[in-house]
Amino acid sequence: MPEGAAWLFCPADRPDRFAKAADRADVVILDLEDAVSPGNRRAARRALVEQQLDAARTVVRINPAGSPDHDLDLVALDETSYTTVMLAKTESAAEVQALAPLRVVALCETPAGVQNAGAIAATSNVDALMWGAEDLIAALGGTSSRFPTGRYRDVARHARSSVLLAAGAAGKLAIDAVYLDIPDLDGLEDESIDAAASGFGAKGCIHPSHVPTIRAAYAPTSEELHWAERVLDASGSAGEVFTFDGRMIDEPVLRQARRVLARGNRQHLPADHATNA
Repeated sequence: MPEGAAWLFCPADRPDRFAKAADRADVVILDLEDAVSPGNRRAARRALVEQQLDAARTVVRINPAGSPDHDLDLVALDETSYTTVMLAKTESAAEVQALAPLRVVALCETPAGVQNAGAIAATSNVDALMWGAEDLIAALGGTSSRFPTGRYRDVARHARSSVLLAAGAAGKLAIDAVYLDIPDLDGLEDESIDAAASGFGAKGCIHPSHVPTIRAAYAPTSEELHWAERVLDASGSAGEVFTFDGRMIDEPVLRQARRVLARGNRQHLPADHATNA
């Protein structure tokens, strides 16, 4: 399963961008669906085969089950070394099971997909769940996923939480949706910090300029690292529940401290391994 905080979508019909995307992001999502017009999908599949990236850091987004392009995408995949796909508009566990032995990132972005997120997450060949706001709102007949302030509308927030909880219950990675306002790095930063704090293990993005902001949001501050180290050191000589700096510390808090240190360790890998973090 590819790892890292910043998952960058790249249109599969733009092979000139493949190497740049792989250089910038932790994980590249080569997109055969929404980022490619129907008329260009044949060329996109050809580029997917002819110019392959590192399979350990690449996911291929394929078209929804039952769509005309779905089977054609799978035929093209057979000619590559890629083993992980993102299934657009995933709506059921059966759709995912049909893709085995491929590993699957289930993109829950329709009403049925969100409602069935628990069953989808529990499927054995699912490695992660991601949610999407815009297709969900469109399927509901809405016109905007966010208020003018930039905050998600309640139905989108419900979907976001539902997918996160479903992934967590199944022990799978949860990936937060992309932030569409490309120049608004402040809004992206706020949303990425919230995603990391809430339990999303990664966040999708649509532009290379978003990668540093997402990585920074997932990297613990020096104060957080210092706190985590001190708490875990104190736990060695304390009981199951103890007080530290006036705060009650128990196993859930210790797990949070371990997660902080794990994120810190990923930020300090050698340069030749950093993009695999």
